[in-house]
Amino acid sequence: MNTLIPFDFSRQGARGVILRIDEGVEAMFGARDYSADVRQLLGEAAAAAPMLASHLKFEGRINLQFQGGDRIQLLVAQVDHQLRVRAMAKAGPEIDGSFKELLQGGLLAWLLEPRHGQPYQAYVEISGDSLAASLEGYFAQSEQLPTRLRLASGATTLAGLLLQRVPGADGDDADGYWQHLCALFGTLKAEELLSTDSDTVLRRLFHQEPLRRHEPREVQLSCTCSRASISQMLLSLGRDEIEPIFEERDHVEVTCEFCGREYRYVRSEVQELFDGAEAQREPNPIQQTH
Repeated sequence: MNTLIPFDFSRQGARGVILRIDEGVEAMFGARDYSADVRQLLGEAAAAAPMLASHLKFEGRINLQFQGGDRIQLLVAQVDHQLRVRAMAKAGPEIDGSFKELLQGGLLAWLLEPRHGQPYQAYVEISGDSLAASLEGYFAQSEQLPTRLRLASGATTLAGLLLQRVPGADGDDADGYWQHLCALFGTLKAEELLSTDSDTVLRRLFHQEPLRRHEPREVQLSCTCSRASISQMLLSLGRDEIEPIFEERDHVEVTCEFCGREYRYVRSEVQELFDGAEAQREPNPIQQTH
């Protein structure tokens, strides 16, 4: 099972989460022909999203999104309050390079979309040599929350460890303990995250610390697309956009950009969609009678 384990250090002003995803990686990323560098970055973004969302207290969706780059046109990792994660990138199979090269010329943003209330958007500076370093910088500067983050992306496994100072933990003792935890954190390598189960990682790093392990949460790496959602997308386009397609072929085909699943509609199915939607919008004559 894919799990995210929250933990904290009793009365020491620091908390964290550790993540391991072993199921669904190939199903999510295998449908697209990503280069090794793009796939690694995409995997790191997919690992980061549920860890960054683990302390938020609203229902809705969070996006870690990059767009407008010279090499990668779009990269999105989405997670909802139930820790259901999906991720995709628009980049040709020949696109490769370092972290900074892949994100050159674009904007990296952190988007919060609560089910109730106003959305929130913040930009993340593309700094350091990794996505983890950029996110650490964002939390330190924009949220005033000192944070350490290690991300790992393999062929069939995603993993990560987040360590964060608790708001309001001040004083020389808290400062010193945070530096101590950061020194321990610095000994962890991405390879160890990929090859070792989460409990063993925590035990090796913090075996002498007052760590309290909380109940693990399940993480689902899966796409939320459905025929119903694709149908709504076709309705939003309108008849005038869809009808010309049938002049060239006998069907409409829509491919989900996240998982690569294909949805096929023949003319009669599209006609039924629009007829049904229009019938729902027409006033009921019985209700109009006084």
